[in-house]
Parts: sequence; C-alpha cells; structure tokens
Amino acid sequence: MTPTPTLPDTLHKLLPASLTALSAAVELRKGERLFLQRQHPRHMYFVVSGEIVLERMGEQGDPVVLQRVRQGFVAEASLQSGSYHCDAVVTAPGQAVVLPIEPLKAALAADPTFALRWIGMLNAEVRRLRAQCERMSLKGVGERLLHMIETEGVDGHFRTGSGLKSLATELAVAHEALYRTVAALEKNGVVFRGKGFIALARSPRGSSRV
Repeated sequence: MTPTPTLPDTLHKLLPASLTALSAAVELRKGERLFLQRQHPRHMYFVVSGEIVLERMGEQGDPVVLQRVRQGFVAEASLQSGSYHCDAVVTAPGQAVVLPIEPLKAALAADPTFALRWIGMLNAEVRRLRAQCERMSLKGVGERLLHMIETEGVDGHFRTGSGLKSLATELAVAHEALYRTVAALEKNGVVFRGKGFIALARSPRGSSRV
C-alpha cells in the first residue's frame, strides 16, 4: 500500500479529512483476490481504475458474479456485516483506495453531514442497480448494450474494463453474440470502439474519432 494517495474527486468530496488522512493507495493486479468469503471485513475498497468483481460459487460449482465495479466502492454492505458473503477478484489491473472500516464506521456515527453524503452515495448505487434490472428485462443484445452505454457511460462513452467477454457476462449474453452485435452496430455507424471503451457515434465526443 502507498500512504496518502491522490484521491479521485468523488472521494475528495465524500470523505471528511479524518478519513482521507487514513486512506492508502493499493495496486490492483489481475487475478488477485482482495478478500475471501467468510473473512472478517477490515477495509473498504474504492476502485479508481481497473475492475473488481464480487463472486461466489453457485450450486453447479461455477462462479456467480454478484457485482462488477469499475469505479466506486466495493461491497458497501460489508460495513455492517461480520463477514464477507463473497470473494473480491481483480479482473482488470488498476488502482484502488483502501480505508480502514472501524474509523469509517466511527466517522459515520459521529458526523451527521458525512452520514448524509454517504446515504446519497448509496442512493446513487441503488439507482444504478435499478437501471441494471431494467436492462436485464430487455431481450435484444443490442438493446442491452446501448442501454448500458447510455445509463452507465459518461458522455456516451463506456469503459469496457477487461474486454467484451467480461462485458458479455455483465449483460448476461453469450460473448459470441455480443461480438456480432458490436460489429453490426459499428458497421451501421451506431457505435465505435477505441482502446478500452465503446461509445455512441452520435455523442458529442464520439463525433470526432481522433
């Protein structure tokens, strides 16, 4: 860990000074497990870049992805839990900010203003999950992809993290179907791809492909 990291703007606005002083930067290495199911939570992780998935083994012995995070907190529910209910696996390298859980809990109990900001952050996550549920109700691969770009992208740009195969898992579609769909949408001028992102061709930033 690296002490006193440069915090992203989201965290800088959210955290009180007492917690920013306790934060540290950690490098995310692909394949690394930050924590395991049934371990006692000691830290809260905020993904700055890269990708972390929360997963646990399903009834058939295959891993089931519960959450995929490219930016934001991982396993917020662990704040009030005695143990993790899943594993945290790094699927794309990057960087995270780590906070000790006990001081975080103490700050939330002692600082009502900070607690309100924290609730606002959780409400934004709930809205994101609602959009995810809406997306899963869509039948077409293209519809799901465009919905994700529009609801979770920035200015029509969506970071693809560890690639289209990982994105296909998140969209709950076969990766072959997603490859075909992206190729068709590119051919028709609906989207275009760059290094690490896919974007709507009609977006303001998408109009210039430099």
